[in-house]
Amino acid sequence: MKLSIVSPVYQADKVIGELVRRIHESVQQITPDYEIILVEDGGLDNSWEEIANIASREEKVKGIRLSRNFGQHYAITAGLDHARGEWIVVMDCDLQDLPEEIPKLFAKTAEGYEVVLASRTRRRDSFVKKFFSRAFYKVLSYLTGYTHDETIANFGIYHRKVIDAVISMRESVRYFPTMIKWVGFNTTKVKVEHGRRTEGRSSYNFRSLFRLAIDIILAFSDKPIRLLIKAGGIVSLGSIVVAMVYLYKWLKGDVIVLGYTSLIVSIWFLSGLIMATLGVVGLYVGKTFEGVRQRPLYIVKEMIHD
Repeated sequence: MKLSIVSPVYQADKVIGELVRRIHESVQQITPDYEIILVEDGGLDNSWEEIANIASREEKVKGIRLSRNFGQHYAITAGLDHARGEWIVVMDCDLQDLPEEIPKLFAKTAEGYEVVLASRTRRRDSFVKKFFSRAFYKVLSYLTGYTHDETIANFGIYHRKVIDAVISMRESVRYFPTMIKWVGFNTTKVKVEHGRRTEGRSSYNFRSLFRLAIDIILAFSDKPIRLLIKAGGIVSLGSIVVAMVYLYKWLKGDVIVLGYTSLIVSIWFLSGLIMATLGVVGLYVGKTFEGVRQRPLYIVKEMIHD
């Protein structure tokens, strides 16, 4: 049984050596046949040099260098495309996903599960990050129709057939957790410890989370358009009610000159609603255009031990 460990790397040259050492120690408890795939995602530090140095000494370590920064979930896709294991572990490189928890995840697969997700019991993040993360997942759950657990991210172990299903999805917008949910299979979660970040800081801020949420919603849901349709229906019904009220008042002779304010408010409100509708439709058209172009999801600049 071969095991693959895939980790996207970005601005993490200080922790790569420790990450690889701890993965070795943890995975050897499961099987001697394994590979560690580190995907360097166009960072500005010395991460690739560190990966190349380690891979030159250790055959089990594979290095993939992307031509530029494509994003975490595109780097994960690159690693999955080159993984050869029957079981694949996906984890972040910052040591907040603890390598020591991999045997616990693997042990759960003996119960017949094809996906075992790591549920972080105590997230060792700042209050601000946890707040925005919680808000992000709540909005995402509502608009995509999938329940997103804020304690679960990429960390988990996945059977080969699950990963084959995921990598067969070549759409331009990538978000690994949602893709795992979409393909289905027998899934469970295991509570794990969450490590404290020792070097650097997360590349996800409010702006990047917002952009990521927009991309995921457009890729996996048509709910924004449905909400706009409902809003348009409500406005239309409201307009009919208001028209009937004013018609009744006019017939009674209570209205001589219609109000200027109500006219202007109505124009601005309806114009804003139309512009919002066109904007959402435009976003969907834009994402469709990206998919039609069929550009590669990532470009590999250099590889070690393919």
